[in-house]
Amino acid sequence: MHDLGNTLSIFFCIPFIGVLLSIAIFPVVKPEFWEKRQGLVMLIWSLAFLIPFAVAYGFPVMGEQFLEAIIGDYLTFIVLLFGLFCVAGNITVKGNLQGSPKVNLILILIGTALASWIGTTGASMVLIRPLLRANSWRKRKTHLPIFFIFLVSNIGGALTPVGDPPLFMGFMRGVPFFWSFHVFPIWIVNIVILLIVAYLIDKKEYKKDWNDGLRPPEVADPQPIRLGGTHNIVFLGVIVFAVILSGILPNVPPFDGAIHIYGEVHLTYAAIIEVIMILIAAWLSFKTTQKEVRDNNEFTWGPIKEVAILFLGIFITMIPALLILKAKGGELGLTQPWQLFWVTGAMSSFLDNTPTYLVFLTTASTLGETAGVLTTLGYVSPILLIAISCGAVFMGANTYIGNAPNFMVKAIAEESGVKMPSFGGYLAWSGRFLIPVFILDTGLLFLLQRFMG
Repeated sequence: MHDLGNTLSIFFCIPFIGVLLSIAIFPVVKPEFWEKRQGLVMLIWSLAFLIPFAVAYGFPVMGEQFLEAIIGDYLTFIVLLFGLFCVAGNITVKGNLQGSPKVNLILILIGTALASWIGTTGASMVLIRPLLRANSWRKRKTHLPIFFIFLVSNIGGALTPVGDPPLFMGFMRGVPFFWSFHVFPIWIVNIVILLIVAYLIDKKEYKKDWNDGLRPPEVADPQPIRLGGTHNIVFLGVIVFAVILSGILPNVPPFDGAIHIYGEVHLTYAAIIEVIMILIAAWLSFKTTQKEVRDNNEFTWGPIKEVAILFLGIFITMIPALLILKAKGGELGLTQPWQLFWVTGAMSSFLDNTPTYLVFLTTASTLGETAGVLTTLGYVSPILLIAISCGAVFMGANTYIGNAPNFMVKAIAEESGVKMPSFGGYLAWSGRFLIPVFILDTGLLFLLQRFMG
């Protein structure tokens, strides 16, 4: 499909831009219409790409690209999110957790630490509801889910392949499992800075609420903090194991085969096993957990439904953008860590960060390195791999669509009565607080480059 990317007109990317504008504009100007007609809007934009694409290149080519996007990418993506959403929704924090700057800091810190081990989606779904419940009495709290998205739903997942899908793709292509710990110096600086900023903002807003006479509700019978549905931690472990297994089995006969779907589209045995294991874990989680646990979490299907619909449209309409990027990414002249960090990050903010990571990992592997990290694509300079990894994972926090948990946290926060910013409003938050940190990261990359020789 390299030749296809070279011949595609940039105009085929218009439906993808339409999807982004729809997500940004409709919730602001037509919120009721958007809530009821998201699926219709995504269908219209998807057809606006698929039909002209079929006319220009033929139905077989269009069908192959469509099936590759759905079966090769979207299927495992949404099943993993669904499994983590279900299992995490069956874990609740019981007891009298009252929101305060200190408590909120601890909850976000715990989520950030967990993200690399149970995934950004798993950590987000386990911790966002307790955070929102603890602060339900407050008026000024929009900043809490925003910084939660920054740290738990994105940056926290940078240390292992389980943390975020781009790193898992690297693992599947030969990057050692624990190699991602090389990003630790940049990771910890980002976390410390953003936690301090979040705490200072929360302390200021908390004081305003307190001065307005707002108080946490009095509890007649205080209960100690404890977890409910703790057996679901086992099912979270099963899901994590399924993800790791899907990266190992393609190299283990007889699991290295695949079912032919159409053209060059195949569904690997490893992916089938992963999907089955995740769905079984989700089903067992629901069968073995009392309904009151989900009621305590105010669990609904709305967030995962919204993510499934929106990202289906995103995955379909971003096909031409990814094809062009894959074909011409090596022509961009990217050879320096800071260049790969910013370009990978910028693309990951609006495209799916997994294929973006793969494009620039492939680009880095073509630069003629004879030592470094040996992948199935070739040798990659360690500092370039750090830059690509940080760009893909960190900058997924720049927009609501940069990483799937972002939208899920937004939806859950809105269900809980928090007025979340619009697409553009969220960009203002990320521009104000994340971009300065990422500029600092650029300097850290220069220091690491010099240190690593």
